[in-house]
Amino acid sequence: MAEAHQAVAFQFTVTPDGVDFRLSREALKHIYLSGINSWKKRLIRIKNGILRGVYPGSPTSWLVVVMATMGSSYYKVDISMGLVCCIQSCLPERCGPYQTPQTRALLSMAIFSTGVWVTGIFLFRQTLKLLLSYHGWMFEMHGKTSHFTKIWAICVRLLSSRRPMLYSFQTSLPKLPVPSVRATIQRYLESVRPLLDDEEYYRMETLAKEFQDKTAPRLQKYLVLKSWWATNYVSDWWEEYIYLRGRSPLMVNSNYYVMDLVLVRNTQVQAARLGNAVHAMIMYRRKLDREEIKPVMALGIVPMCSYQMERMFNTTRIPGKETDVLQHLSDSRHVAVYHKGRFFKVWLYEGSRLLKPRDLEMQFQKILDDPSPPQPGEERLAALTAGGRVEWAQARQAFFSSGKNKAALEAIERAAFFVALDEESHCYNPDDEASLSLYGKALLHGNCHNRWFDKSFTLISFKNGLLGLNTEHAWADAPIIGHLWEFVLGTDTFHLGYTDTGHCLGQPNPMLIPPQRLQWDIPEQCQVIIERSYQVAKALADDVELYCFQFLPFGKGLIKKCRTSPDAFVQIALQLAHFRDKGKFCLTYEASMTRMFREGRTETVRSCTSESTAFVQAMMEGSHMKADLRDLFRKASEKHQNMYRLAMTGSGIDRHLFCLYVVSKYLGISSPFLAKVLSEPWRLSTSQIPQSQIRMFDPDQYPNHLGAGGGFGPVADDGYGVSYMIAGENTIFFHISSKFSSSETNAQRFGNHIRQALLDIADLFQVPKADS
Repeated sequence: MAEAHQAVAFQFTVTPDGVDFRLSREALKHIYLSGINSWKKRLIRIKNGILRGVYPGSPTSWLVVVMATMGSSYYKVDISMGLVCCIQSCLPERCGPYQTPQTRALLSMAIFSTGVWVTGIFLFRQTLKLLLSYHGWMFEMHGKTSHFTKIWAICVRLLSSRRPMLYSFQTSLPKLPVPSVRATIQRYLESVRPLLDDEEYYRMETLAKEFQDKTAPRLQKYLVLKSWWATNYVSDWWEEYIYLRGRSPLMVNSNYYVMDLVLVRNTQVQAARLGNAVHAMIMYRRKLDREEIKPVMALGIVPMCSYQMERMFNTTRIPGKETDVLQHLSDSRHVAVYHKGRFFKVWLYEGSRLLKPRDLEMQFQKILDDPSPPQPGEERLAALTAGGRVEWAQARQAFFSSGKNKAALEAIERAAFFVALDEESHCYNPDDEASLSLYGKALLHGNCHNRWFDKSFTLISFKNGLLGLNTEHAWADAPIIGHLWEFVLGTDTFHLGYTDTGHCLGQPNPMLIPPQRLQWDIPEQCQVIIERSYQVAKALADDVELYCFQFLPFGKGLIKKCRTSPDAFVQIALQLAHFRDKGKFCLTYEASMTRMFREGRTETVRSCTSESTAFVQAMMEGSHMKADLRDLFRKASEKHQNMYRLAMTGSGIDRHLFCLYVVSKYLGISSPFLAKVLSEPWRLSTSQIPQSQIRMFDPDQYPNHLGAGGGFGPVADDGYGVSYMIAGENTIFFHISSKFSSSETNAQRFGNHIRQALLDIADLFQVPKADS
C-alpha cells in the first residue's frame, strides 16, 4: 500500500550483489522534527516544573533578594545578622573559583539570599494552605459576609496574586480531613430516618452504636494514619474499588455522555466539524502540557485541584481478570478512528507542526470516502470493550498479545483519544420531543460496537456534523471533561470558524500521509467471543430507557427570585416528583465535588432529608396554606444547602464510611453495620452538570449557544438516573434514565412528574411563568 511505504524511514532488499538500502528523506525529516518536538516538550516541562515548584516565588523575586543582599553589603549594612560571614567561613579556601575574598563574599551572599528566598516561599505556601483550610465563607448567608471572611479573602488574593499556572496551587491545597466517627454516624442516622419506620430505625441505630463503640476506633486509627501519609485518603481507593475493580460492562453502567450545542448549527459537513473539533482538542492538550490553562477558582479566589486533568489525553483503561489499570502516556501523535466497521490511524502532526483544521478535514473525508470493507471480525471488535471485563481481559491476552493484532490494538490504546464517525444523523428538534432522547441514546451506547469504551473519551461525529462525547469515568469526573468540551465548542464557534460552504478555513496539504488502515487477523474463536460480548452489550443497551427534555417555563433567573439555591430547588422538586411517581421515598445520591482539597474527587449529598420529606408530604396532603408550604420548603432548602456545603468541605458521610469499610476488609474485620450501609441501593442517583467554567463567550450576547449537558445510566435496576443542567437564566435540561425491565420505573413518566413538581413549587412563590 502506498501509505505503508511513506510511513517508513528506510527499506532494504537482499540481492545477489548485497544489501540495497533506500532511504526516505521525507520520512527521516519527519523523524528528526518529531525528535526536536519531543525535546521542546521536555524543556517546557522542566521549565514549568521549576516555575511551579517555586510558586508564589519566581526567578525574578530570587534576583531581587540577591540584589537587596548585595546592595546592603555595599552600604555596609549586614541584613543577614552575621549569617553571610558564617557561610563564608564554611566555604573551602584556596579551592577552584573561591580563591579571591570578593568571590567568596558574593557566593556567600547568593547562598544566603537563596536560603531566605526558599524559606519565604515555604512560609507563603504554608500560610496559603492554612488560609485555604478555612471554609467558613461557604456557610455565610449570601450578601452577609463577615469581616473575618473579608480579611481572609484579601489575604488569599495577596498570596495568590501572581499569575498561576495550572498546577501552581497543588502543593498549597489542604488535605481532605478525616471526619470523626461520631459525627459521621450521627449524620448517617439522620439521613436514613425518613426512610425507615421506628422498628427498622431502632435496629439500624443499634448496629451503628455497636460499630461506633467497638469496631470503628481501630479502623479510624488506620484511616487517620493513611491521611497523614497519603495525599488524599479517599481518591486512590475510590478509583480502584469503585471503578477499576468493577467487572460489569463499562457501557451504561459507568461511562457517561456529553452533548453538543443543540440550538445552533455551525456546519453540516461532518468532516469539517470534526476537523475543527480535533484541532481544538489538541490545542487544549498543548495548553495542558504547558500548564497554560488557568486553574478553576471558586469565587475567583479559591483554587480547585487540577490533578484529574493530567490523564485527560493519551489514556486507556486496560482490562484485567481481577482489576483494570489506567495506562497513561506522556504523549501521542495520532488518533484512532472508527467508520463503517473499520479502524484507522490518523496522524495529528506533520513533523512538529500540528495539522490545521482543513488538513484534518481532508484526512477524515478520505476515511468517509474509503469503500474498503471490514476485515473478518473487525466490524464488531469494539464490542469487547462494551461487554464483561473478564471476558475482554481473557480475549486480549489470548488473541491480541502478539503479531498484527497487538500492533493494531496498540495503535488504538496509545492514541490521544478515539473518534467515531457515525453514519446516522441526530439533532435536537424542539418540535420533536423524542429527538433529544434518541441523540442521548446514541451517545450513551451507540450500536454497542462503534465506541471504544476503554478510552478516556470517544469523540462522536454524526453525519450531519453534530458532535458528542462518551467518557470513561475512572480517570476523572464530569466537570473535568466539561472544561475541555467548553473550550472545544467555544474555539470551534468563535475562533476557528467555517467557509460559506461549511468547510474549514484554509487550503489542505495534499502531500500528507493518508489515514492508515489498521490490520487485524482475528480467528474464529475470537469472533465468537466478540459476538458474545456484543449480545451482552446489546441486551444492556436495549433495556435502557432514556428520556431527555428541555424545561422551558423558567430557569435559574426566576428560581433565584424564590431566594433559594437553584440546585436545592431542583433537588426538592425531584423528591416531590419521585414520591408522586412511586408513592414512597428512597435513598437519593447527589454528587458534589471535593476539589478544594488536594486530589479531591466527589462526595455524596443524601438529598432525601426529614425536611424535604416533610415538605413533600405537606404538598401531597393538599390542605396546607401556601405560607406554611413556603416555610417548609425553605427549611428543606436550607438543610440541603448545608449538607452540600458539609460534603464539599470534607464532612460528608459516604466516602468516610467507604474507607472504613475498605480498612475493615484489609484487617479481616466483619462489620454488620458497614455491610448494611454499603449494600443499600441508590434508587435515585442525581448529578448537576456545570454550565460554564471558563466563559469562552458571553451567554447574554449568545443566549442560544447552549449545550444540553449529558447523562448516565441508572445506578439501580429499579431506580432512576437523573442528570440536569441549569442552562442560563431561562431553561433547564434533564436527562432521565431507567430500565424497561423494571415494572416500577418509567423515565418519561418520571420526567413528566419532574415538570409538574417544578411548576407546583414555583407556584408557591407566585413566580410568573412563561408558556410551556
